[in-house]
Amino acid sequence: MRCAEQISSLLVYLTSTEGEGVAAIPPSPPNCYNTNMKTILVDAIGALVLKEEGLYKPMVDMLDTYPNKKIILTNANNKEIQKFGLTYLPYELFTLQHDPEKTDPEYFIQMLDHFNLSASDVVYFEHNDKAKQSAESVGIKTYFYDENQKDIEGLRNFLSDNL
Repeated sequence: MRCAEQISSLLVYLTSTEGEGVAAIPPSPPNCYNTNMKTILVDAIGALVLKEEGLYKPMVDMLDTYPNKKIILTNANNKEIQKFGLTYLPYELFTLQHDPEKTDPEYFIQMLDHFNLSASDVVYFEHNDKAKQSAESVGIKTYFYDENQKDIEGLRNFLSDNL
């Protein structure tokens, strides 16, 4: 089964268990990633997840064209994870729950350490310019994603040029 198919199966499973009043344990995350490839760090709120709309499907569809592992980065605490619907996502979620914020380079240092990655192992896109600068300050190649323009083609070009 291709990576995109594994992720689609997971999304279908999660969607089918919503609202049933049971705590469903999803199947294992896809194991289809090539560990020799760069990891794509995905901004959560303002990029992958739109505050009033939920998951931004055109972005998921574009990201799924890449076989790379993806990790969603957020500042959200547990209450905000629930509020913004960050519980049913197609990729692994990482947060330090505002301690520190993504605008602090320490966030990215801790995240890289947590996943045993170096800055050269990842690329990142972020809607907050201060958080973008923070990631760049530790050597992470980062793209500013304008949440109002939703420039998927610009993001696709960045990823294709840097993966």
